[in-house]
Amino acid sequence: MALDYRKCAEEIFSHLGGKANIASAAHCATRLRLAIVDNSKVDVKALENTDGVQGVFSNAGQLQLIIGTGTVNKVYDEFIKVSGVSAGSKDDVKALAAANMPWWKRMIKTLGDVFVPILPAIVASGLMMGLVEALAKAIPAFASSDWFAFLDMAANTAFAFLPVLVAISAAKVFSGNTFLGAVIGLMMVHPALVNGWNAANGYGIWHLFGEGIKFGNYTLGQINQLGYQGHVIPVIIAVWLMCKIENWLHKHVPEMIDLFVTPLTTVIVTALLTFMIIGPIFSGLETMVLDGAKALVANPLGAGAMGAIYPVTVVMGLHHMYNTIEAGMLSAGNGALNTWMPIASAANFAQFGACLAVGLKAINNKTKAVAVPSSMSASLGITEPAIFGVNLRYMKPFVFACVGGAVGSLLPFVGFNKIGYS
Repeated sequence: MALDYRKCAEEIFSHLGGKANIASAAHCATRLRLAIVDNSKVDVKALENTDGVQGVFSNAGQLQLIIGTGTVNKVYDEFIKVSGVSAGSKDDVKALAAANMPWWKRMIKTLGDVFVPILPAIVASGLMMGLVEALAKAIPAFASSDWFAFLDMAANTAFAFLPVLVAISAAKVFSGNTFLGAVIGLMMVHPALVNGWNAANGYGIWHLFGEGIKFGNYTLGQINQLGYQGHVIPVIIAVWLMCKIENWLHKHVPEMIDLFVTPLTTVIVTALLTFMIIGPIFSGLETMVLDGAKALVANPLGAGAMGAIYPVTVVMGLHHMYNTIEAGMLSAGNGALNTWMPIASAANFAQFGACLAVGLKAINNKTKAVAVPSSMSASLGITEPAIFGVNLRYMKPFVFACVGGAVGSLLPFVGFNKIGYS
C-alpha cells in the first residue's frame, strides 16, 4: 500500500511539540532533518511508530527521521506545508542544531567538520600506501624500481602535507579565507624548517628579539626551526586564530585599504603566535595524547574497553574526536600505523551483526524493513541508523553488540602476534 505523504507529515508534526519547537527543517537523500528547540517536547516513541518513519535518532544536535530514498523529499514537501516552518538547507539545520549543543559537544563536532571533508584524500593515500608496500614485499624487484619510487611518493603526499589539508578545511569551517589558511598550513611544513619526523637529529633556533630575556629554557621571541608534519591540533588552533584575526580586521579596517592591510596583518600576526606559542605548546600536548592513546590500545584491557565504549561515544556524539587521534597516528611517520581503526571496525561490525540479527529474527515487517538496510550501512561504517533505529531502541542488541565489539578488539592480541604481527 502506497504511503500517504500528507498523513505521514501531519503525524510527524503532531509529535514535535508545535511549530514554535521547530527551528528549521531540511532533508538529505534518506532522512528528514530537524533542528528542535526543546527535545523534551518531542514524543520519540510516537514518531518511531508513525507509518513511513523507519527510525528516529539524534545526531550532532539534529533530530533525524529515516524515511527512505525517493520518499523523504515528498514527505518533506508536505511537512513544510503542514507545519508552516520555513524550508532550510542541511547547513542551516546543522548551524541551528549546533547552537543548541553544549560547548564541549560543539568543540568535538567542529573537529569532525574539519576532518570529514579530507577523509577521501586520507583514505586514498592510505590504500595506495598499503598496496605499494604489499607489492614491494611480494615482488622484491619492484621495491627498487622507478615505479615504486613514483607510487610511494604519490601515496605519501597527503600525509607529508596533511597540515595543509587540515588548514584549508579548518579555514572553511571557521569562516576564513581558505587561501590564507593554506598559507598557514604550508608555512608549518616549509622546507626551511627541519622535517618534524627528524626532530631527534636536532634543529636550529631563531631569536627574533635577541637572547636577553629568558624564562627557564625559553627565550622571548624564540622560534624553533622545526616543522609540524606529524601534528594536526596546532594547525587547527592556528587557523582558528587566523580566522578570528581576519574577521576582526575586516570589520575594523577601512574598505579602501582592507585588501592590503587585512591579509598582511593576519598572516604575520598568526605566524608569530603560531611559531612562538601555539606550535610548541600544543604539539607537545598532542604528542602526549597520542602516546596515551597508543598505550591504551596496545594492551588487551584497554583495547577491549574501547571496543565496548566506542558505540556509547557514538550515541553521545563524541566519536568525531577519534578522527584527530587517527590523523595524528597516520601522520607520525616512520611506518606509523593507525592502531585505533581495528578497534573501531570491530565495534562497527558488532553493531552490524546485532542489527542484522534483529532484522532476520523480527516478525514485524516494518522492523525488518528498518533493520536490514541499517545493518548494511553499519557494515560500511555508518552505524547511526543501526544504533538509533534498531539496537538502542531494543537495548539488548546494543548491549550485546558492545560486548561483541570488546571481544572483536581482542582478536589482534590473540591471533596476529602468533604470526609476528605487533
